[in-house]
Amino acid sequence: MKTTQKVITIIMTAVVAIFFIAGSASAQQAKPKPWPVPDKDKALKPSVKLTDASVIASGKELWAKHCKSCHGAKGLGDGPKAAGLKTFAGDFSSAAFQAGTDGEILYRTDKGRDEMPAYEKKIPDINDRWALVAYMRTFKK
Repeated sequence: MKTTQKVITIIMTAVVAIFFIAGSASAQQAKPKPWPVPDKDKALKPSVKLTDASVIASGKELWAKHCKSCHGAKGLGDGPKAAGLKTFAGDFSSAAFQAGTDGEILYRTDKGRDEMPAYEKKIPDINDRWALVAYMRTFKK
């Protein structure tokens, strides 16, 4: 009986340690590092109407193909590949993200950084990339 209690104690200690380490890692991962955007890019205006239903639908299709695996279905940074990333994929429903200009979102999508690839060449049509911005705008809480 005492051996069983020791095993249970060791297992419980290990489980608590794993949760503590995982919690610390995701807390660090959730702190985004600054991502400056040049002023000229911040001021860019969309070449499509971001509230147009067909533009949003096009953005949703592109999102499913290029973004959903890391950023998740609703832009919460919880896609199936997100757990394997070194950095948090971002919460696009957050007030901080939604407060960015359309140009900032396009710039970051176009240029990428770290584990996020640049989409300027992967999605060569600027209107398609603006459609992604339109779809990302639907993630408001």
